Amino acid sequence: MRVIEDTELQPRRDNPVDMIELVASARAWEFERNCDDEIAMAVVGRWTDYSVSFAWMESNEALHLGCAFDLAVPEHREVEVLRLLARINEQLLIGHFDLWPSEGAVMFRHSLLLSGGAEATSQQAERLLGAALENCERFYQAFHFVVHAGKSASEALACSLFETVGNA
Repeated sequence: MRVIEDTELQPRRDNPVDMIELVASARAWEFERNCDDEIAMAVVGRWTDYSVSFAWMESNEALHLGCAFDLAVPEHREVEVLRLLARINEQLLIGHFDLWPSEGAVMFRHSLLLSGGAEATSQQAERLLGAALENCERFYQAFHFVVHAGKSASEALACSLFETVGNA
């Protein structure tokens, strides 16, 4: 197998963060853009509010998404949260959860690769954000159970993924 090295970045017509801004404006989402390559927004979820940021990383030709929720992980629960992260990440097809110990924050991360001058579409931007929010909503309670209820990763995951069917 021959490896092709392409050290020169393809010229880009548009900044991918511009597409995120267009999608956010069209959806009437509140956002803040402090520089050309980053945009941040707050999204209200079912369980908590999410801080979402997109950053264009030119050197990697990647649009990075980070979605954090307000859940401070105390030092004595970090190991169990890391166990939970590993169990959750095994189930994810795209993206992953990280723990940022210096901030005690849990974050969902994913990147859209736009190599060779590929341009981001509004559908890709919406799907990237949608995947982040779906996963955060799906697993928020598991993190909450580990941090605030003292549950093990296994117990928390089982409780949070329990789905009821029908009405009482």
